[in-house]
Amino acid sequence: MEHFDVVVIGAGQAGLSVGYYLARKGIRFVILDGAQRIGDVWRKRWDSLRLFTPARFDSLVGLPFPAPPNSFPTKDQMADYLESYAAHFKLPVRMRARVQEVTRQGRTYLVKGDDFEIEAEHVVVAMASYQRPKVPAFAGELRSDIVQIHSSEYRNPSQLRDGGVLIVGAGNSGAEIAVDLSRTQQQLFLSGKSTGEVPFRIDGLLARLFLLRLVLRVLFHRVLTVNTPMGRKMRPQAMIKGAPLIRTKLKHLLAIGVGRVARVVGARDGLPVLEDGRVLEVGNVVWCSGFRPGFSWIKLPILDGHGEPLHDSGVARGEPGLYFVGLHFLHAFSSTMIHGVARDAERIVRNIVERSRAHAERRQEQRALERATA
Repeated sequence: MEHFDVVVIGAGQAGLSVGYYLARKGIRFVILDGAQRIGDVWRKRWDSLRLFTPARFDSLVGLPFPAPPNSFPTKDQMADYLESYAAHFKLPVRMRARVQEVTRQGRTYLVKGDDFEIEAEHVVVAMASYQRPKVPAFAGELRSDIVQIHSSEYRNPSQLRDGGVLIVGAGNSGAEIAVDLSRTQQQLFLSGKSTGEVPFRIDGLLARLFLLRLVLRVLFHRVLTVNTPMGRKMRPQAMIKGAPLIRTKLKHLLAIGVGRVARVVGARDGLPVLEDGRVLEVGNVVWCSGFRPGFSWIKLPILDGHGEPLHDSGVARGEPGLYFVGLHFLHAFSSTMIHGVARDAERIVRNIVERSRAHAERRQEQRALERATA
């Protein structure tokens, strides 16, 4: 049994940001992650993926992103940056340490994996809720010769067979994968409700000079928060609706031959059926249908009916010492964004320090009382 003041679960941008602030406070902590390497959550995404924000907005606190400020980094560049960030600040990260269970043991928490048990006063769950691929039940009714793959497993067009491709989900993942597939596939269909579009080009001059800073630093970071009426009104919808199309717009998809079709609602004779009754004869289906949260390993009463953690800006309700960083709209719309995670991490670490100080003061008072009555 090991003991730490804080256990951070997850070594992505959220966990490393928390680690940066914990290290500055001199707190004894460890960061656990089940992957082989830091950054693997980025490396395992599709090959052509690039970030939606230019490099000047992609730095974690304390270390600039090593790329031209107006360039859009690849997913591998982001992965390597996270790995170099942990090395630069000598953060105590343990890879191949997948957490299987978090329980409470008296006033402390017990974090268990296959080959470790750690006791800690504080636990920070530093990950998003995009953990379990979501695929509709009727996917099992499609013909066995139809290749089905979820966006989390998609890497490049070579994974698909000849024949048309139905992409289910018209958000950013679906649109970006459609562009990737358009280089080799002749027949592409994009299904799902529109999520809207960002009304400007993210690589345009106005975006570089003004608009991106306004949207990312002001609107997403300062205006749309749980502390503002506008943010509180928007948050419920933001939690269930996909983000608007950022880089790829509908007109771009139509121009490269992507057919926009109705929502997929079932299967008939082994083929996908659309809401308008149309049956699509395709050889492949790419499910860009989102994720479900995967926090069932937290054996504490802090999950709602959908498996999402109950918290107030990252502070778990009813579980003192348990925190979350990296969740969608944790405190602001920017909470899951690379440029926005630092504020949440700093606030949570400040909460940990204050709680630790209060505990230390109570222990001192108790010892003083014991000596006075001895």
